[in-house]
Amino acid sequence: MRNLIAVPVIILAVILQSSIISRVTLLSGYADLPLIMIAAWALQEHVDTAWHWAVATGVLVGFASGIYWIVPVVAYLAVVALAKVLQLRVWQAPLLAMFSIAFLGTILLDAFVYGALRVSGVSIPLRDAFGLQTLPRTLLNLLLSIPVYAVIRDLARWVYPTMETE
Repeated sequence: MRNLIAVPVIILAVILQSSIISRVTLLSGYADLPLIMIAAWALQEHVDTAWHWAVATGVLVGFASGIYWIVPVVAYLAVVALAKVLQLRVWQAPLLAMFSIAFLGTILLDAFVYGALRVSGVSIPLRDAFGLQTLPRTLLNLLLSIPVYAVIRDLARWVYPTMETE
């Protein structure tokens, strides 16, 4: 039953990403709601389904976007791995971990997308890609990470109640 909550949440995040959030741009960059959602979900204490969410979200984002579907899957899995490592190291400062994952995850995802585009023959100057897309995208993801973390934290507390809240 706990795993079923992923279906509407992931679908809603991808729909919001493709319809609203991708239209709010800074230079040529836009926030990545599914990336931030996956990072916030992976940082929650009792959550054990972050890997499943990363694969499902990556496949859905891959099919909804024009990039190869394996690129977001690998990037989101790397974000979950990074979140799990930071959860063990920075466990008393979850917002600091969220900012770190949002920053590093955005750069990692953009590096994967840039590499996939280069392999497929699209030639984009690295300076333009970094300055016009990655940096604004990073800033927007950092701004989006606070409200998304709060919503996902409440969702995780509802889905995985602890002994104190029962």
